[in-house]
Amino acid sequence: MPDQFFTDIYRDTEHLSWAPTAQVRERGRRRTRQTRIAAALAAVVAVALVATGAVALAGGREGAPTPVLPATGSPTPTPTPSATSAAPRPSTTSTTPPAPPSSPSRTSGRPSAGSTNPAIPAAAMLRLADLPAGFTMAEDDIDGDWSLESVSIYCREAPSGTSTARLAQRTVSFDSPTDRMIQRVVRYSIRDAAREMDAVRALFTDCKPRGATSSMSVLADGLGAGDESVLVGSDIEGVRSRWLVVRQGDLVAQVALDMDTTPKEALRYARPVAQRLCAGTDTC
Repeated sequence: MPDQFFTDIYRDTEHLSWAPTAQVRERGRRRTRQTRIAAALAAVVAVALVATGAVALAGGREGAPTPVLPATGSPTPTPTPSATSAAPRPSTTSTTPPAPPSSPSRTSGRPSAGSTNPAIPAAAMLRLADLPAGFTMAEDDIDGDWSLESVSIYCREAPSGTSTARLAQRTVSFDSPTDRMIQRVVRYSIRDAAREMDAVRALFTDCKPRGATSSMSVLADGLGAGDESVLVGSDIEGVRSRWLVVRQGDLVAQVALDMDTTPKEALRYARPVAQRLCAGTDTC
């Protein structure tokens, strides 16, 4: 009994048309050639890929620096840079202009023309050496209505003066067994200092005090001390007062004197007052 496998093949191929033997051989030879060509092409591509990888690997190794080991075989520690070597050196070709030098200070206490400090130094005030014997410098606070401006309250119509701004002031007082002398020095602008002197003259010239027995007057003007100097006085209900006013540049000194001081006696104080003011202004 024939094998079932061959029976099935025979049944499936019974009605097939088989190609001639020569044609079948030609197809086999053609398939063999195609297989060989494909294998050759695959070999060429493989060789090209290997060559390209080798070139790239060689180039990468040449570009990387080759580490050099010390002769001992142990790594050499890298020294830590010091702060001096790490700090950048200043450039000698810098185009930044140098800062302008600061104005030199004056040991005398006199402010320079461009000073922004209006403070009045102690050297600009009267000293015991400028006064008659018997005076001492007072230690207590200066109080009371001693200034010449205080008498304006006794005027029926106080003169309208120009407002002046005080930049700084300093006061000192001296006592004797019979009298007290008080000095106040005020700094103004140059223009306001001159206006202040005009206001003093106007107060004691134009004021009409209350009471028939009261009076106010300019006793002496132009005592020959400082830029301007004037002695003014008042007699308010039997109480007499005297003030010496001296201007030196932008400083105006007001000194309350003894109630009976004459213009000649006032000149004795006016000169040292003007000289001392030069220690506080550069206009002398």
